[in-house]
Amino acid sequence: MQTKLSPIIAGTMNWGIWDKKLNTYEMAHIINVCVENKITTFDHADIYGNYTTEADFGKAFTQSKIARDKIQLVSKCGIQSAGSRNNTIKHYDYSKDYIIWSVENSLKNLQTDFLDVLLLHRPSPLMVADEIAEAVEKLKKEGKIIDFGVSNFTASQTELIRQKTEISYNQVQFSATHFEAMLDGSLDYMQTHDIRPMSWNPLGTVFREDIEQTRRLKKLLVQLVEKYHLGSDTILLAWILKHPSKVIPVAGTVNIARIQALMKAVELNLEQVDWFAIWTESMGNKVP
Repeated sequence: MQTKLSPIIAGTMNWGIWDKKLNTYEMAHIINVCVENKITTFDHADIYGNYTTEADFGKAFTQSKIARDKIQLVSKCGIQSAGSRNNTIKHYDYSKDYIIWSVENSLKNLQTDFLDVLLLHRPSPLMVADEIAEAVEKLKKEGKIIDFGVSNFTASQTELIRQKTEISYNQVQFSATHFEAMLDGSLDYMQTHDIRPMSWNPLGTVFREDIEQTRRLKKLLVQLVEKYHLGSDTILLAWILKHPSKVIPVAGTVNIARIQALMKAVELNLEQVDWFAIWTESMGNKVP
């Protein structure tokens, strides 16, 4: 039985020094706005903000006065960044001791007793499934994590770990512009094994790049905005949500109006022809 997460997750990667540089008051306000709009799950990674954002969030969450049982916290571990923690080169570490230390450090920074979900941030060629499983089972037994999953893992990499311990989530790149996960077997595998996908960068590059693909999509979105009376970003999230694997988008916006509009995507049942129209324009050709 997986932890119940909100249908859309608030991504915190850019809340801190990497981008928005929110202070404690501003961050507490955004947390409150999210919860008021039924976005109760917050996605972290220890590395965000060069290992500072979790602690910033922890202070803001304490200030927000929201009860811990009203939210869910997701975090990731495993990336050792160059220039931090005396690392000379970026690498991954999934030793038992490091996973346990990382979780305990995240708990301290987030000012909480447990994570609802722990994810391994990126696969490592040197990861040992038995060692990972030992760490996960110990953390679960001690109540420090509820559920466990992976991030950016292929089906075979996920299966390697799943043979040793239960995997409940895999956070992958999936959007209208980056739809490979539904073609390479990743989402099929997750459905087969009751693994819930999360999608990072769920709006893809539609609003970030001016290329043929995004120009085609924007042209179509003008028509769909008029048809559904909703914003382009809402329609793009609805496109993800329609996939039967029950993908949970991780939305990183701190724009209050956009946060307030996010859950409209959950209510929107995008017509099948429009879903295929978006995919068609993204590919630049008809479906095979």
